[in-house]
Amino acid sequence: MAIQQDWKISRRHNKCTHSGKKFADGQSFYTCIFDDPEGEGFLRKDFSEAAWKELAETFKPFSFWKTTCKYPQEETQVEVLGNESAETMLRRMIEEDEASTENARYILTLMLERKKNLHPVGVKETDSSRLLLYEHRASGDVFVIRDPRLKLDEVEKIQEEVSQLLDQDNTAKKAAPSDPDSSPDCEANPDTEPEPDKEAGQTS
Repeated sequence: MAIQQDWKISRRHNKCTHSGKKFADGQSFYTCIFDDPEGEGFLRKDFSEAAWKELAETFKPFSFWKTTCKYPQEETQVEVLGNESAETMLRRMIEEDEASTENARYILTLMLERKKNLHPVGVKETDSSRLLLYEHRASGDVFVIRDPRLKLDEVEKIQEEVSQLLDQDNTAKKAAPSDPDSSPDCEANPDTEPEPDKEAGQTS
């Protein structure tokens, strides 16, 4: 399948797609990425080891990897402005899907990988692209990023441009007046289960 843009796949639901059973803390399972038959993107499904053994020969995912479900023991909230801005910018650029930001998306992804926000889980070659698969360590979101195959001098130049964009973004946030009447948005689903922080393996 020819990929013309980067794709962000919805986060996991902490349960087996096949059986509907919730994953236990420390339980191993498989994350699978499939071509979307109704569009140009991907579908994500998570399977327990038992379901994988039962179903693995019946389908052929675009990519898959084995991981372990780890629920956080404590609520920790350590935010680094630079990391948060880089991630917010990457998500916005993916949603906007402007061809002019493809190189910046790649650089932002590498920045988040170095900061341990994104974990590489595999590489896939298609007829027209080299795709890099990453998983967000906290939320479980999967990012499929196309490698623009930049030259070294191009990487350095785009890194500078991205750093300038982040500095401008952070400066704008600091300068923006706060609204005393504003209040945080409520959770969309108060019954949402906690997201595991997992370590992923390599794509087959």
